[in-house]
Amino acid sequence: MNLKTLSIFILAVLFFGLHISFAQIDSIPKKEGISMKIEQTGVEKERDFGLDLYDPLGPSKAAFFSAVIPGLGQAYNRKYWKIPLVYAALGTTLYFYIDNNNQYQAYRDAFKQRLTGQEDEFFGILTDQNLIDAQKLFRKNRDLSLLFVIGAYILNIVDANVDAHLQQFNVSENLSLKPQAEQDFLTGNLSYGLSVNFKFN
Repeated sequence: MNLKTLSIFILAVLFFGLHISFAQIDSIPKKEGISMKIEQTGVEKERDFGLDLYDPLGPSKAAFFSAVIPGLGQAYNRKYWKIPLVYAALGTTLYFYIDNNNQYQAYRDAFKQRLTGQEDEFFGILTDQNLIDAQKLFRKNRDLSLLFVIGAYILNIVDANVDAHLQQFNVSENLSLKPQAEQDFLTGNLSYGLSVNFKFN
C-alpha cells in the first residue's frame, strides 16, 4: 500500500468517524429539567420534558482540550472510543512524515558526498539523476505527510467541538420528527411535509 492510498484511507476513516459523531446523539446526565404539571382526570402528573441547560462554554472547552492534548476533548465529551482513532490517525501520519524525511535526508547526504568526490552508500547502484529524483519524491511525500498530520490534528479539534454542540440538543424520546408524503388523488401529485410530534405517556 503506497503513501497516497494509505493517506486516503486514513482520511476516509476520520471523515467516517466525524460522520458518526453527527449521526449519533448521545444523551448526557441531566443537570436541571423543566417540568410541567398536567391535570388528567383529577390527578396531577408531573412530566419531565428532558430539556437540559445549555452550556455555552462546553464546545469551546472540548475544542481547547483537544487542541492542547489530542483526544482530551473526546474524553471530555465521554466519547472514549474515538480516542484510539485520533491517535491512530496522528501516529500513522507522523510515522510517514518521519520515514519520508529520513529517506530524503539519506539521499540528500549521499548526493552531497558524491558532489565532493566521496563514495556514498548508493555508489555503483544509483546514478546522480536517480539520487536527484529520489530526493524530489521523498521531499514531496514528506510535505504531503505533514499536511495529513495537520489535517488529522484539526479534525480532532473540530470533532470534539461538534460533538459537544450535538450533546446539548434535546434528545427526549417523547419528541419525534417525521417526514410525510401524501398523494393528491385529483392531480396525482405528491405533497411532502414534516411533522413534529410530542408524545404524552
